[in-house]
Amino acid sequence: MKPLMILAALALATPAVAQQSFPTPDGCTAKVTVQHKGCVMINVWQCDADDPGDQWIALLTQAGVFSIQKVDTEFQWIENYKISGNERLLQPADDPASLTELFGSQVDTWDFTLETETGEERHVGFDMLTGETTTIDGELLLNTEFQGRTLGADGNQINAGSGRQFVSEKHRMFFFGEAWDDATPDNVMDMSPVEFIYPDEPGFFSNNPKFECNVIESDYRP
Repeated sequence: MKPLMILAALALATPAVAQQSFPTPDGCTAKVTVQHKGCVMINVWQCDADDPGDQWIALLTQAGVFSIQKVDTEFQWIENYKISGNERLLQPADDPASLTELFGSQVDTWDFTLETETGEERHVGFDMLTGETTTIDGELLLNTEFQGRTLGADGNQINAGSGRQFVSEKHRMFFFGEAWDDATPDNVMDMSPVEFIYPDEPGFFSNNPKFECNVIESDYRP
């Protein structure tokens, strides 16, 4: 699996090439495409060489590929390959993110550090199930609330944000919802899912976000 090669190829693609389907790496199986509001979409695949439950997620905007991220079965951010710089989870985490904990106790706290190209970043926060569910395009999703802070290596806060997301027991994945910076809580960004697309359905593993692309170009920040 060479995610940086995929990222570079897509970033340099001509408009004609960009209209073609997203390339699946050798030894990997495409699983699902999710089209979101805010002109973003994700393609998800799994690879035979990875640990059971590991998934790769490509995030695309109207401008092209934003990132390719690897998560494990607990949705820990193992690796993240971005044009702006790459990230890697330092393990073991002080308090690992855990979907098992979230589904079992309704709340999961987390405290982990990413090694980035500009230094270490510590992420501290929580996810909480609200007890409500939402069905989108036939997919049953659990509603969550979250709050998180990012700290630099010096301990100073880089940013803090909150919001409401969705989590799927079927996919063992979070999906975007509403989010805001704690400093500007009235500035809410809604990137909720709209369509779940599976193999043999039109638009599966597309390169093209389709919702609100003439309204907003997302400034998504992981």
